Amino acid sequence: MANVLVFTEVHDGRVKPVTLEILGRLTGQTADVAVFGDLDSTQVAELAKHGAQNVHKLKGAGLDKYSPEGYANALSEFIKAKSYDYVFGGATSMGKDMLPRLATKFDAGLASDVVNFTFDGGVFAGTRPLFAGKCLAKVEVNGPKPHFISVRPNALGMTPNLTAGAGTSADVAVNAGDIRATIKEIIKATSTKVDLTEANIIVTGGRAMKNAENFKILDQLADVIGATVGASRAAVDSGFAPHAMQVGQTGKTVAPSLYIACGVSGAIQHLAGMRTSKVIVAINSDPDAPIFTKADYGIVGDLFQIVPIMTEEFKKLLGK
Repeated sequence: MANVLVFTEVHDGRVKPVTLEILGRLTGQTADVAVFGDLDSTQVAELAKHGAQNVHKLKGAGLDKYSPEGYANALSEFIKAKSYDYVFGGATSMGKDMLPRLATKFDAGLASDVVNFTFDGGVFAGTRPLFAGKCLAKVEVNGPKPHFISVRPNALGMTPNLTAGAGTSADVAVNAGDIRATIKEIIKATSTKVDLTEANIIVTGGRAMKNAENFKILDQLADVIGATVGASRAAVDSGFAPHAMQVGQTGKTVAPSLYIACGVSGAIQHLAGMRTSKVIVAINSDPDAPIFTKADYGIVGDLFQIVPIMTEEFKKLLGK
């Protein structure tokens, strides 16, 4: 049995779903959770439901806003006071920024962007994509403990038949140390949509959208089904969408439960960013488009006719 710490991020007062995905896979291990700041009783109960034994709320001066130095210093101090074998976190923007810095403080190994893992006798074995997703590698971490693991959001999925933990919560005083770069202000994006890397449903538009104005039909579909809108590189390069919406090898790597590609041809660079989607639906007027070779469901036709029909049918189905 391994002693595991899961670092969780909080957005709008809720723990990020990737934390619950990780906890669900840690059955049989002793799993604690660390979070910066306060967490209400509802969220603590949710963590306990997924197997958290202890929830440590880390607090200290200079930790009200994220900084890689401050968070890494505080977490390393906390981890050193414990005897954790593994430290997990999401492969989010924050996780990719902080976990490597944290691992170096322990001269320890890091398995990054893992999409699956198992524990055999308390020993971790993970799976991560290589070469733009063309192959999967089995990874293990050797050397001094704790070992560090980052997990791609939505890759594991939620685990049924959960084993609940005690969910004991307590405040822990930690020290951020010397922070050389501080965040003065955080300006939130105007969109309230979930970030692409964490979205459970994504609707993506390609060059066939023709212009930025036409993305409105994707926004309408996304609003009905609770999705986030993305774009292919061709659409971004054509000026139809900002780079923040780009899915693919030079954009964001995603792993939603449902991926709807509208007018996306399916270039290998795009497939590299979304091939781990659970279900892929492709809409394209070209029956020979490469995207159809990867799609679970395909619709050959004009997206400007099909997408509005889908929107109306979803409204009826969902009672909206």
